[in-house]
Amino acid sequence: MLTKKRKTLSTIDIAVAKSTNPATGENIATYPYLDAPGISDVVKSAVQGFTVWRNTTPTKRVAVFRRLAQFLRRDTDNLAGVITAEMGKPVTQARAEVNKCADMLDWYAENGPAMLGDQSTTIGPEAYISYLPTGTVLAIMPWNFPLWQILRGAVPIMLGGNGYLLKPATNVVGCALKLEALWEEAGLPEGAFAVLNCDRDQIPGIIHHPAITGVALTGGTLAGQSVAAEAGRALKKVILELGGSDPFIVLADADLDSAAQAAATGRMTNAGQVCISAKRIIVERAVYAEFTAKLTRHVESFKIGDPRDPDTFIGPMAKEEALLEVDNQVRRAVEEGAELLTGGHRLPRPGSFYAPTVLAGVTESMAVFQEEVFGPVATVILAEDTEDALAKANNSEFGLSAAIWTKDNTKARQMARQIDAGGVFINGPSVSDPRIPIGGVKKSGFGRELSYLGVHEFTNIQAVWDQTHQPR
Repeated sequence: MLTKKRKTLSTIDIAVAKSTNPATGENIATYPYLDAPGISDVVKSAVQGFTVWRNTTPTKRVAVFRRLAQFLRRDTDNLAGVITAEMGKPVTQARAEVNKCADMLDWYAENGPAMLGDQSTTIGPEAYISYLPTGTVLAIMPWNFPLWQILRGAVPIMLGGNGYLLKPATNVVGCALKLEALWEEAGLPEGAFAVLNCDRDQIPGIIHHPAITGVALTGGTLAGQSVAAEAGRALKKVILELGGSDPFIVLADADLDSAAQAAATGRMTNAGQVCISAKRIIVERAVYAEFTAKLTRHVESFKIGDPRDPDTFIGPMAKEEALLEVDNQVRRAVEEGAELLTGGHRLPRPGSFYAPTVLAGVTESMAVFQEEVFGPVATVILAEDTEDALAKANNSEFGLSAAIWTKDNTKARQMARQIDAGGVFINGPSVSDPRIPIGGVKKSGFGRELSYLGVHEFTNIQAVWDQTHQPR
């Protein structure tokens, strides 16, 4: 078992990934980066694991999924505790993340095998399409959902018979190693899911390794550009789920109470460190003042504090540098003319706590309108009418998801077709769910995770045409 070979050091004497509790600043553990021979050993094990895994049937694969789901539910409290300690997520939200992962595994266990069956063509039974594994996929994953983010990509890819080599974020290596051990306990061949704790400078060489057949990254735009360029040079497929500055459109006829609560909850969950979230709240003039007041009241009602407390809704930000970046964005917005309705400052307590913030009067000329704000900050933008709301929604280099709130569902569906986003949600918050794909357009990336599309992304879509009895 690979995890048994990794040691946690009490002192830093070589390059390491460091896990620090953002609520206290306490050092939890350090994990030494693998050197070149260590990386080679892990990749070799991954190849061996893939060779075994690819030769199992989809039915046997999903049996492993079902067992993993059982173990996640069994270990919910322990796993949630590690999430909370490593990246500060309130424990109630951390438990929900673990259970969401288990539910997804069960859904794929129930529906997954049918996604890999041979597909007929109009030619007849002699011609069909098969979905075959391609190899081992290198996955470079972030820290904000240290289990869900990994599994929502891994499960569809592994259902297709592929191996999964995980490069986790440096502050949540403990979560990744817990997951690796549970996969093995569930009966996955050793190496078919493997954690690769390495320095970012080592990633290009791994991408070019002949055993790696594809790359999946969730992260920032610059990281996506770098990885995509490297994968392009290696002629390997890549899917990217990058940043987002999702519009949340509130029209004059919307249910303002429901919309305000959804905007506040969606924006402040996980201390605002969510890719698909209500980041640019665009409100029609007729209800702008009323909605903004309701939103602010909801934001101010959330309990902030110790993430281990089940009643805490907003905990610390995961990293000190992330807090400083958000604080800088808020300060610049106020300097540029935005109105600070609540928050806008670091909380006077140990840890990386930032006060939940509402900025009103945000305009398109402000940096905070164009940038992704990855923290507990809601920006409210005035729209004159529906057309203006759509124009402001699309005035972004990002295109991950969007939400529309109106009682006119026909109008909302027409608007959805005009929004540049990978997902549009009507009278509900942006969410990720295995039943629908997730992914973006523009600088939010390309490719899709989840649903059957996520299963097929890294398969060899093979056409087979038996012409034995065709007339010559």
